[in-house]
Amino acid sequence: MILVEKKHIQDIPVLHIVKQNQFSDRMPLIVFLHGFTSTKERNMHYAYLYAEKGFRVILPEAKYHGSRGEGFSEKELSFRFWEIVMNSIEELVLIKDELVEEGLVDPTRIGVAGTSMGGITTLGAMAKYDWIKAGVSLMGNPSFEQFALWQLNEIEKRNIKINLSKEEVSSLLNQLKQYDLSQQPEKLDKRPLLFWHGRLDPVVPYEAAYHFYEQNRKNYEGTDGMFEFITDEHAGHNVSNAGVMASAEWFAKHI
Repeated sequence: MILVEKKHIQDIPVLHIVKQNQFSDRMPLIVFLHGFTSTKERNMHYAYLYAEKGFRVILPEAKYHGSRGEGFSEKELSFRFWEIVMNSIEELVLIKDELVEEGLVDPTRIGVAGTSMGGITTLGAMAKYDWIKAGVSLMGNPSFEQFALWQLNEIEKRNIKINLSKEEVSSLLNQLKQYDLSQQPEKLDKRPLLFWHGRLDPVVPYEAAYHFYEQNRKNYEGTDGMFEFITDEHAGHNVSNAGVMASAEWFAKHI
């Protein structure tokens, strides 16, 4: 039987998913990060598959989402996108430390995955934390600075006022650099990383993620299947069942 526990780690609302007979065991951990305007509960299918393969799984609620919501409209939330991403990256270490301290997680066997905003967060976390053993980015983008500029350009095209000065934009871009994997790919250090992306994705463009993959394949020479990219030729901004299954298989193989 697989258990679902609703709890808080520090001040972070999470769902904790694990096999009943392994509830108190020291286990490998997967943290799965949901997408923009989504919630932790809407990603239970990932957690179930991972738990079935013998992982302890944590689904955190992103800032301003779900049970942490503050009544922002989608437009208002979009202006806080990078604040949410950076906050989720910083909260990952709080989650990891508490579970390790409780003796529930093997600190050498931790994976992180996510969809869309969660995939972006995953890639930023791999730039910041060397304790992440393996990652899966589903519709993510490792090029934080470039993607932020693309978002600003898209907003301007729609004649939406962003209420940010040039100085504030510059400050944001500077903050993002520390998490920008495209500017420091050596931080991967040959750790297992899987990308899944739909070629027709209109929300998080496919090209940036695939370009990063092509540029950095050479860094994984001598490894066997540690750096992979799955392209779904027909998908937009929605992960296929095959993509969901591939993420579970990835962690089973590499963690």
